[in-house]
Amino acid sequence: MNRFFSKMLFVFAALLCAAGLQAAGVKRGWEVELSKLAFDFTSTEVKNAKEYQDFSDARLTADSQTAVRGLLNASADYHAKHYLWSNDLVLDYGRTKIRPVSGEKLTNENADQILFTTGYTQRLWNIPTLLGGFELGPFANLGYETEFTKPQDAPRRKILRGTVGVKLFEGKYLKDFFVAAVGERDYTYTPTSNKLAWEAGLKIEQPVRDGVKAKYAFMFRDYLNESQSNKTDLDYELSADARLEVQLYKNLYLAPFISYYTAQAKYLAKRGENVYVGVSLSFSHIFKRAEEVES
Repeated sequence: MNRFFSKMLFVFAALLCAAGLQAAGVKRGWEVELSKLAFDFTSTEVKNAKEYQDFSDARLTADSQTAVRGLLNASADYHAKHYLWSNDLVLDYGRTKIRPVSGEKLTNENADQILFTTGYTQRLWNIPTLLGGFELGPFANLGYETEFTKPQDAPRRKILRGTVGVKLFEGKYLKDFFVAAVGERDYTYTPTSNKLAWEAGLKIEQPVRDGVKAKYAFMFRDYLNESQSNKTDLDYELSADARLEVQLYKNLYLAPFISYYTAQAKYLAKRGENVYVGVSLSFSHIFKRAEEVES
């Protein structure tokens, strides 16, 4: 792993030394976008289910339940000739309430995240022909992650995260591919913990036909060490998402999707997993579009 970091830092240093020698970029100015505003809602209301428990029809005997999930992803990016300043906000919250025929009501959260990230990317090269074209350069991000509600048996997650690495970005198909070193300051527990990790990420968009687009996202983060040991420390985590986005009308989209998340705790033998399959109705809008110029 040390050899990996040595190679990555060498490449990063070489790119920084070359900064400005080969300018890239075909966008100029601010681009402000509501990338996604999605809302999922399902409700099942069963009346007199207790009286019908001996019947074989599940529509009469099921538990009443309500599931709600909302996702907002917004960005404000400034495109300059030699650099990109990006700002991203993700709000994701989901809750399921089950009202069983007998017993207490149950409420479970299936998503809870607030994530703000600001970052600087040096635009070194524009490669217009390979893989549909993309840009290449070193980057540095600073982000803060927390959650809407505090878990019942755990403190609220509060993490300050810094990332430094190299990425390919803003391509026709390859929207983002990076490898980076990660430093975290975890304020969730007292005393706070400093963590070191490395991570890689990938985002791809593939047009299928007019109004239909396939989107794929992948992220892997491997934790190397921490200054304080806690029972919730992770060894690694991985997330993957695949969806088929269908345009219904202008900026309104319907997208069947599957999301997968897994994580291995450092002090537990078994690995945790979460698979989320569904259909999302979403809205997107570009409030201000960056100017397109020749590279």
